[in-house]
Amino acid sequence: MTTSLEQLTTAAEEHGNRYVAAFNSGNLDAINEMYTDDAISVWQPGSPLTGQARKDSLAEFISQKPKMTATLRESNVTSTTALLVVDWKIDVTTPDGDEHLTGVGLDVLRLGPDGQWRFSIDNPFSESH
Repeated sequence: MTTSLEQLTTAAEEHGNRYVAAFNSGNLDAINEMYTDDAISVWQPGSPLTGQARKDSLAEFISQKPKMTATLRESNVTSTTALLVVDWKIDVTTPDGDEHLTGVGLDVLRLGPDGQWRFSIDNPFSESH
């Protein structure tokens, strides 16, 4: 799959919509482009991942063809940092059956020198329900 900056955005509040589109398309290159090089993801509470471990975990999950929806609940943006609170749902079929995951994500975005926002911290389980 090809990558380009078209999935990135100069509007922090739009980042989630672009992420959902890339996630649902299964485009790993596009998804990974949406993270800073030193980004931390906490896809399992208490187990932060970064670097290649983050990429490998994402690839494994995306291979199951999950589908996500997300709604921005709150946005706090400074000149170079954004804190987003996002309600999300993911449906995925696993060997054990259908799973319906939900949560409230707490995302920290950083504005890059190219004027594009990227995840610095991706914590989808700041609050689970």
